Amino acid sequence: MISAPPDETETAPDAGAERLPPGLYIVAGPIGNLEDLSPRAARYLRQADIVACEDTRVTAKLLRAAGSDRPMLPYHEHSAAHVEERLLERMARESVALVSDAGTPLVSDPGHGLVRAARERGLAVTTAPGPSAAITALSVSGLPTDRFLFAGFLPAKATARDKAISAVAGVPATLIFYETGPRLAATLTAMAAALGGRQAAVARELTKRHEELVSGSLPELAERYAGTEPKGEIVLLVGPPEAEVSSADALDQALRTALLTMPAGKAAASVAAALGVPRSEVYARALELKA
Repeated sequence: MISAPPDETETAPDAGAERLPPGLYIVAGPIGNLEDLSPRAARYLRQADIVACEDTRVTAKLLRAAGSDRPMLPYHEHSAAHVEERLLERMARESVALVSDAGTPLVSDPGHGLVRAARERGLAVTTAPGPSAAITALSVSGLPTDRFLFAGFLPAKATARDKAISAVAGVPATLIFYETGPRLAATLTAMAAALGGRQAAVARELTKRHEELVSGSLPELAERYAGTEPKGEIVLLVGPPEAEVSSADALDQALRTALLTMPAGKAAASVAAALGVPRSEVYARALELKA
């Protein structure tokens, strides 16, 4: 079911105490600098009937900056099902603004289930777009921006983390991760081992007073951050694989498929002809894969 946003123009004036029409308003806040709060987002926070948020202490500062005195209701990943149902019931007759602790809600934050349920019930869903740490970091990283994959936080356990890194290793795009200071060094070391010397960047405390972006190869960054636990919010970006890495992945995939039904010699000849690669090179790789 398609839900339409409230009937309002882009230049709608601030109506003071006037309330927004019923529905869900996804409001992007700053990722660190309060000057990045948009006028539209501030107006939504003043005119909503209630503000659903992760941490009321964090959101209280945002509401003060917006000049809002609206009541808050905690809504986060540990919220019980009845909290979401309560919000949906209120959306039918009131306006509910959804914010996260920083940046655009739902980006590595809870809330997609709430949005889906609201749309399924035909409730109005709209947004006041704004900052996102992932996009902000990408824009200043110097890495390719034509294609990118946002992968959020990696698993905490080493085995699961390494498996997750391997799963995206062949993606021909810049990879974007969120990471914590205590885990950064171990993650960079694991990435250097799995992804080699790809170019990467560590963006920290974006838009804040101590903003920092350090770029280099993965081994260089792993060495720089070894034994350290940098503070603040961190975005880790990894450039796409070089063309030859992608070609190697394509060769391995084609060989593995061919070897399911052919001996090594025939598989090598078939794949070599299809990919335009010397047969001797393909045959040597076929023997490695079989071993």
